Amino acid sequence: QVPLVESGGGLVQAGESLRLACAASGWRFDLFGMGWFRQAPGKERQFVASISRRSSNKAYAELVKDRFTISRDNAQNTVYLQMNSLKPEDTAAYYCAAATTGGARTRVSDYDSWGQGTQVTVFS
Repeated sequence: QVPLVESGGGLVQAGESLRLACAASGWRFDLFGMGWFRQAPGKERQFVASISRRSSNKAYAELVKDRFTISRDNAQNTVYLQMNSLKPEDTAAYYCAAATTGGARTRVSDYDSWGQGTQVTVFS
């Protein structure tokens, strides 16, 4: 387990944008693949986006691939999720996760460490 702290969630109107950030400290952030997942009440945690350790590979869920962008700054030990054209169905708690394998993984089971989550609520 490595510490991860998400920020940037909030309440926005449909069509607006948010940028989530996930900060790491005290460990070799650049060795880990990073991912974003989300979980709505009563639903399973689902994959949103992931990025490999040097940003050479990225993966997106079909539902977000044309609207969300994942990026990372290894010098700042931070991974970002830029979310544009938000929809009410994007409402969920968003979680950052780290994978020791280093690649752009898409399964919950690929990840070893998780943040506490940040809430995103989109109203129409």
